[in-house]
Amino acid sequence: MTTSEVTVAAAPAAGSATADIDNGSTDPKASGFWRPSAAERPTPYIEVDEARLARNMRAMQQRATAAGVSMFPHVKTHKSVHIARQQLALGARGITASKPSEALVFAEAGIPSIILAYPIVKAQSLDRLLPAVKARGTELRTIAASGTGVDALAEAARHHGVEIGVFLKVDVGLGRVGLKPHDPAALELCARIAAADGLRFAGLLSHAGHSYAAASPQSLAKVALDEAADLAGLAGRLRDRGIAVECLSVGATPTCLGAPLPSEVDCIRPGNYVFLDGTALRLGICTADDLALSVVARVVASNDTHFIIDAGSKSMSSDRGAHGMGGAGFGTVVSAEDDGETGSWTLERLSEEHGFVPFSGRPLALGSRVRVFPNHSCASIANFDHFTLRHANGEAKVLPVDARSCQT
Repeated sequence: MTTSEVTVAAAPAAGSATADIDNGSTDPKASGFWRPSAAERPTPYIEVDEARLARNMRAMQQRATAAGVSMFPHVKTHKSVHIARQQLALGARGITASKPSEALVFAEAGIPSIILAYPIVKAQSLDRLLPAVKARGTELRTIAASGTGVDALAEAARHHGVEIGVFLKVDVGLGRVGLKPHDPAALELCARIAAADGLRFAGLLSHAGHSYAAASPQSLAKVALDEAADLAGLAGRLRDRGIAVECLSVGATPTCLGAPLPSEVDCIRPGNYVFLDGTALRLGICTADDLALSVVARVVASNDTHFIIDAGSKSMSSDRGAHGMGGAGFGTVVSAEDDGETGSWTLERLSEEHGFVPFSGRPLALGSRVRVFPNHSCASIANFDHFTLRHANGEAKVLPVDARSCQT
C-alpha cells in the first residue's frame, strides 16, 4: 500500500478508466483496485482506507496552500466530524455544509467557521442553527440568489441577534442555483445584501458542477478558468460601484484537483476529493489506487448471467455520478477476499437490496465478499449510519456518519 502523495500530473487521461471496469479484463493488483481482505463485519458496509484518505486530504490541502487559497472542504461528502477535524488539523480554515441541520452537527462539534452553501428562503429554516452558532461564536456564511432569500436571512439575523455573512451565489454554468455573472440583477442583489441589517456581504460563490461532464483535461481546465474569470469580472463591476468584495469562493473537486487553481480565487470548497470514486476516474483526475472508499458486500445468489450481491440502491444509491453525470454502471467490483481472484467486474444494475454483476464466465462463490468502488462516493456513504475506517496494519475502527439524514 503506497503512502506517497497524489500527483495530479500522473493521473490517467480522461476516459482511461474504461478498461478498469471492463468485466473480467483487468487485474486489480495491476490497475490499483486491489486491497487487503476486508474487515469482518455484517455486509453491506462502507470501508474507508485510512492511508488513502489521509493521502488525498494532504494532497488537496497542499494544493490550496501552494496557491495561497483557504480551504473550506464540503462535508456533505463524508458527513463525519472525525474526518472534518482531520481536515482542519491539516490546514482547512473551516467547512462547507449543505443544509442547516448538517451545519448544526459541525457547529456543535466546535468547527470554527462554516459556509452554508444552500439557498435559505424562509427565516425559520435557521431557528436551530443560529442559537448554536451564537453560543459557540461560530463564523457563519451562507448564500443568497434572490431578494426573497436576502429578506429571509436578514429576518433570521435580527431575530437571533447574530451577523450572517452572505455570498451572492453565481451560476457559472450548472444551471441550478444563482444569478448569471452578467445579469444586471446581480449587482442590485449584492447592494441589497450589503445594506441589510444583520448581514455582511461576504463576496461571490460558485459551483462549477458542470465540470463533471468534462470530456477532456483541456475542457476541465477551461471550466475552471471561465469560472474564475466570471467571478473576477463581476467582482470588478461591484468594486466600481463601491461595494467591497472580500472573497471569491469556488468549489468542485474536478476543477480543484484536475486544473490549476486560478489566481483570482480566494477560497476553494472541494468535497469528493477525500474519497474519490468512479466519476473521478472517468474524468482522469485520479487513479484507482487513490480510491479511499468502497462498499463491502457479499455474493448471495447467482444465475446463468449474473452473480447477485447484497448491496442495492439502498446501499449504493441509484446515482451514477454527481449531478447525474456518471459513467457505465454503478461501480467497479473486485474480490474482497484473499482468494487469488484477480478479476474486476461492473455493477451493472440495482434493485433496492441487490446488485447485479455480469460474471463473464467467472462467477464468485456464494458467501464470498466483494468490494464495490462506487461511481459516486458521496451518495453511497449517506446511506449508512456508520463506516469502518481500515488502518494500514489491518485494524479497523467503526465511526459514525454524524450528519446522516440531515434533510432540513
